[in-house]
Parts: sequence; structure tokens; C-alpha cells
Amino acid sequence: MSVPNPVLQWGVCEIVLHGGPVQGNPFTDVSLHAQFTLGERSIQTSGFYDGEGVYRIRFMPGSPGKWGFRTSSSEPSLHGIEGAFECSAASAGNHGPVRVRNTFHFAYEDGTPYLPVGTTCYAWTHQEEEMEQQTLETLKATSFNKIRMCVFPKSYSYNSNEPVYYPFEGSPQDGWDYSRFNPAFFRHLEERIADLGALGIEADLILFHPYDRWGYADMGKEADDRYLHYLVARLSAYRNIWWSLANEYDFMGNKTLEDWERYARIVTDNDPYQHLISNHNGSIFYDFGQPWVTHCSIQRVDVYKTSENTDEWRQQWNKPVVIDECAYEGNIEHGWGNITGEEMTRRFWEGFVRGGYVGHGETYLHPEDKLWWAKGGQLYGTSPERIAFLRRVLEEGPAGGLNPLPSQWDLPCAGVEDEYYLFYFGFNQPMFRDFKMNPGIRYTVELLDTWNMTVETLEGGYEGTFRIGLPGRTYMAVRMTRLYGDNQQLGTS
Repeated sequence: MSVPNPVLQWGVCEIVLHGGPVQGNPFTDVSLHAQFTLGERSIQTSGFYDGEGVYRIRFMPGSPGKWGFRTSSSEPSLHGIEGAFECSAASAGNHGPVRVRNTFHFAYEDGTPYLPVGTTCYAWTHQEEEMEQQTLETLKATSFNKIRMCVFPKSYSYNSNEPVYYPFEGSPQDGWDYSRFNPAFFRHLEERIADLGALGIEADLILFHPYDRWGYADMGKEADDRYLHYLVARLSAYRNIWWSLANEYDFMGNKTLEDWERYARIVTDNDPYQHLISNHNGSIFYDFGQPWVTHCSIQRVDVYKTSENTDEWRQQWNKPVVIDECAYEGNIEHGWGNITGEEMTRRFWEGFVRGGYVGHGETYLHPEDKLWWAKGGQLYGTSPERIAFLRRVLEEGPAGGLNPLPSQWDLPCAGVEDEYYLFYFGFNQPMFRDFKMNPGIRYTVELLDTWNMTVETLEGGYEGTFRIGLPGRTYMAVRMTRLYGDNQQLGTS
């Protein structure tokens, strides 16, 4: 047995055991668990077989201190093993797993605000090593802090290459033994999840999807359930995991709503850390009102209008709204993959000023079919740096997140009443705007050009009813921040 000591808070404590049966199938014949205790706290986790006679149990300690553990197993040589390890305080930059906060927003476990600014690379972990390293380097240079990605490889337009690893023993030619996992596949996935964690990026992991030519979308109930048990045992101890039951669940016609609810029970019952979880739609929303759903993971439901629905969805579901798929910046033939960088940026702003969150993707044609939305690699679009500007604006705003505020029909607004306002003009281009704020409160006013990424602070302070001159350009925003003290000169209307 090997036990790391010490372990960092919200790190991965991995207990390695050797033994088990010589014959049979250790993936199915052996059950393995461990009970971890700290004072009166007790947490049970599941172990898994990792090939070559090695069993692993992973645990994410949430508190510093001396943790003890004891194993239980159907295999006598793995049963009743006891040990302990010291957990030290989290390292700088490690804030723990992400949780829902203030109903519609997110924060890390330690209370640090988290603003999901996500992108999409469905099959990036199924490429050659050089390509995957390039993806990580690209991500490192962006503001994205969440990525949607699939466990299984993908077969679709611009996705015709074979993956480097397969999740089960067997081959495309001879078929798969769904009762025997390929540990190399999962080790590789774990390595990439850890790489993302080192960059401060959450891995929004898609567990099933319909774009398949290997049979993984239709393995049958027993194999589906066994896969979920194995995956959660391996990955739940990573703090930067989110669970997405599916990409476009309703396009998987072989699975019923009862199946999806069963999958959700398996994941939530076996994840002792209760990571965020949702189920992404194709044409029909999942029932985000289900108690196990932590947030709404949404694909656009109209060619034009999606982010504009954010405040309605907040009211309907009373949960965070994450529009993971608002369409993609690019130039491919599909309508979901050929919007401009300007339109992508606009959809981000429209969603955020309505109290939600929006995700990015990119689908520019490439001579070798290296499209970011599928395989990662390089970004070529114009929206990522504008999205980074938006993230900076948001991080300068209220720590509790933006909530929609009452405003006129043509100018959405979010913020904190009488304290902070962020107005967004979108594709409109007025030369001025009249504002009527509550009397007796002064504001500093800034003009934000969300496309050119500039901030102009207007001279003085503004109170009550006043007029703000604008440049007559599209994609402008106005930010108002309350002033305190008597040394600010009022602006003139």
C-alpha cells in the first residue's frame, strides 16, 4: 500500500493497493470502498481497478487535519486496510470545487467568486499529443475558465479521425468488451483534467453524446451503469470536475427519461463531493427543476434569440443559467457554426447583463479539419479577446454576481440597485441616452466600447436625471458606480 503524505486541501489523495484475484474480471468481480474520517466527519468513496493488479482509491479532503481511512472490499486481501495522512491547507490559487451561490451564481468552496467564462472543445482529448499540448497552450493565453469536453470520442462533421485510446478492451473491427475498461484511456483523460486544473479551468465533462460510430452511445443499461460507476470512482476526487450527463440528450433516442434520471442517481449517489451537474439539450430542454440539477445547461433554441431569454429562464427555473451553446464563431456550412465574432461577443454581453452566463466555441474551416470546437489546437476568431475584456469588466463588478435590474424595454441592465449598473446597447447605435436614477445618489459614469475594448470615464459625478452622450457606434455599454463622499463634482445634463 502507498499513501501520499501530506496531501493538500482539495487535492487528490490516492491510495494504491496491490492484490485481488488472479483469475476472473477484477473490473466486475471486486467491490472496493474506503471510509475517510476526520473527527466526527466521515466520507465514503469507491475504489477502482487500474490494471496490472493495481487498485486505487481517490479522495479529495475538504479540510486540513489528520485524516484516517479504512477499506472494505469483497476481496479479502483488500479488506480492512487502515491508514492515515495529514492534510495541509490549500495552496495559492486552489479554492476548491465550484458551488452554486446566491441562487443564480457560482463561487468556489472557499467563497471566492467564480464567473464561468467557458469554451467548447468536444474531442480535444482524443487527438495526438502535439495537438493536445497546443490546445493547453492556447487555453493558457485566454480568459476561458471552463471547457466542455466529451469522455467518449466523437464522430461527426470534421471529426473523422480515430482516437488514440479507446475506453474498453477490444477494437473497432472486433468489437468491445464493455465489462473490461482500458485503464490507459482513463489515465490519459485524468492527465488532461489535471492539466486543466493547473490552468484554473473547470472540466465540464460530457458523459454521453449521440455522435458515435463505435457503439458507445448504445451500450445497453448494464454497460452504461457500470461505466458511470467506474468513471465517478476515478474522477470525482478532482476538484475541477463538472458533470454533464449528455450533449444534446434528446438526440439520443435510444435513451428514455427514466434512463437519464437513473444516470443522475448513479452519479450523485457515488460522488461524495457533489460536483455541479446538469443535462444539455438539443431541441427540448431537460427538466432543470429536478432537485439533482444544479444549473441550467442550455443550447440556443432559436436562430436569433437565445441570450435574450436569460432572465426568463432564471425566473422559470430559479437556478443559474449557463448558455453553454449559443452558436459558434466560424464559417462552416451549419447555421450553428457561422456567426461572426461581433455576434458571439454580443450574445455574451446580452446573457451576462440578464444575469446569466454564456459559452464560446469556434468553427473556422481548416485545411486539416482542425476546428477548435471539436479538436482544439489554435483559435483564429475575434471574439476571445473581447470575451476576456468582458470578464475583466465582470470581475470589477459586484462580487455576488450580476442580476437583472428594471430597465426600459430597449436597454437591458444588470447590477445592484442604487450601487452599480451595467447597461448594454447591443447592435443599437444611439448618439445619446437619458437616464433617470433615484435622487440623492451620485455615480461615476463610464463608456465601454465592448468591441474596441476601451473604457472612457466621464468627468465628474452624475445624479438624478441626466443625459449621456454616446458615439453612435454599436456594442457600447454604460457603467455607473455609486460615489461616496463630498469631493465629486456633479456632471451636467
